[in-house]
Amino acid sequence: MLLSIPREELAHRQSKFFSIIDEKQIECAILFSVTDIFYLTGFHFHPTERPIGLVIDPAKQVHLFVPALEHEHAEEFALVDYVHSYPEYPGLRHPMEYFKDVLLESGFEGKVVGYDALGYGSSMGYRGPAVSEFLSAKEFVSLKGVIEELRFIKSAAEIELIKESCRWGNLAHRLLQKYSKAGLSEIEITSKASNEATMAMIETLGPEYKPHGYTAMAIFRGQIGEMSAFPHAVTQNIVLKKGDNLVTGAAACVWGYHSELERTMFVEDVSEEQLKYFQFMYEAQEVAFRHIKPGMPTSSVEEAVQAYFKENNITHLTQHHTGHAIGLLGHEAPFFDLGDHTIMQPGMVFTVEPGIYVRGLGGFRHSDTVLVTENGMEMLTYYPRDLEFMICR
Repeated sequence: MLLSIPREELAHRQSKFFSIIDEKQIECAILFSVTDIFYLTGFHFHPTERPIGLVIDPAKQVHLFVPALEHEHAEEFALVDYVHSYPEYPGLRHPMEYFKDVLLESGFEGKVVGYDALGYGSSMGYRGPAVSEFLSAKEFVSLKGVIEELRFIKSAAEIELIKESCRWGNLAHRLLQKYSKAGLSEIEITSKASNEATMAMIETLGPEYKPHGYTAMAIFRGQIGEMSAFPHAVTQNIVLKKGDNLVTGAAACVWGYHSELERTMFVEDVSEEQLKYFQFMYEAQEVAFRHIKPGMPTSSVEEAVQAYFKENNITHLTQHHTGHAIGLLGHEAPFFDLGDHTIMQPGMVFTVEPGIYVRGLGGFRHSDTVLVTENGMEMLTYYPRDLEFMICR
């Protein structure tokens, strides 16, 4: 199996993007999105205070603008025509001064310029001007969301990478369940399971494996016992005890591609009340699966799940929509949400995770990664979902 996106596919993505900007009568473009730069060029980097940008000139040549410490890295791995760099940030001369030079030399002056953001942004101390402050363009036209929409439908290569992610997420979760015992802390359990799964993955896949993100990971995220009633709790270093609800998660990154596997489990025993809400959650996920069909709006899935919750008088115990797309980001658009009417198409990949949260008792949420097909959906995650498999002993 190829554990990366081939350069031919990267070139095809660039061509599709060029066609879109031509249709919009945009002559050149500037992109600052880390994810979209990776999607178009295959260059994976860690954004810091040092700005990085992608430039498409009027001749459709691709330029990558990076700090000097990334220059050789970019030349080695990025599918671009030119790499430009600057010494350092903030430097004696601001990086945007160098960026201005690149834009002027590339013929941006007086052109219709597309952009995803008018300037680089970072929470790590970066400060700098917007491009519109130093470039005299004929017009600036927003391209925000354009590449995100290109990412909606996954290619065959992308789907294979997501499936590979699912395989190792499955192992990580099996180990998590194996080590989930009363008297052990969540950090001890997740560290052991994640490390063991990661070692198995890198030994099996070999040197061709590049995570471009985290490796294999199994987590509780603090969703243990009563704390599991908070959908996005954070690690609390809780010690497991008999009867606890566990809302777990497991995944792996393969060349930047994600999957999502979550399960509701119980330590040694399950009460009648826990069983009641587990069954509601399980059936809500089944309802969602039955409504994932190409040609239908994503909102239709959420409508069906919400109707099920209303029918069973548990709407007040729900706190979020049924799912989201997944790929290069853990959460992507479109969403299984009442306000999202994107039409489902074959090749889209989603998580399906309706949740029920009962304060004082716990949370109940399975999450599976699924692929929209020509006739419905294909389950990509395959960890057991039934209650009999969910009790940790």
